[in-house]
Amino acid sequence: MGLFRRKPKLPPADRPPLAPDERVLAWAAVGDGRGAGVVVASNLGLWLPGRTERLGWHDILKAVWSGRELTVTPAESTAERDGYLVVADRPAERYLLLDPGELPHQVRQRVTRSVAYTQHHPVPGGAGRVAARRVPGVDGLTWTVRLDPGTPTDDPAVFAETDRLVAEARAATAPADI
Repeated sequence: MGLFRRKPKLPPADRPPLAPDERVLAWAAVGDGRGAGVVVASNLGLWLPGRTERLGWHDILKAVWSGRELTVTPAESTAERDGYLVVADRPAERYLLLDPGELPHQVRQRVTRSVAYTQHHPVPGGAGRVAARRVPGVDGLTWTVRLDPGTPTDDPAVFAETDRLVAEARAATAPADI
């Protein structure tokens, strides 16, 4: 019994269909009583049981580790505006991890690293969060607005304000000409 214990390699049967430039960073078996497989973190995103596609780090609005359970809240695009997407929370997904190893650390690090800018602002009838995320393989930043629950999603005044806020944030984060 050594001080440093290496986690066994991901069994081939549990290996997701990785892209050619994708590599596994950490994985953990799910113990929810359904024999639900594994959660796999790669350099490009998170593979969750029951999904056939990777959830990109930039598509995760929130990830919480309780010490036993990983809860992931994915984003869902609800509208496309000029230069940004309006997103909303999809239902949170919870996974009881039997031997989490490095997985919670990798998830936290990768989701956090994907965020280049985030700021919460009031908008007519509510509030919203403007965010810029780094997307692997994409130059520049991907901009989103997530409106708080109860904020009107069909009010032209809301979108006029979010258009202004995103433009202002883009200008503030643009590299300076030298």
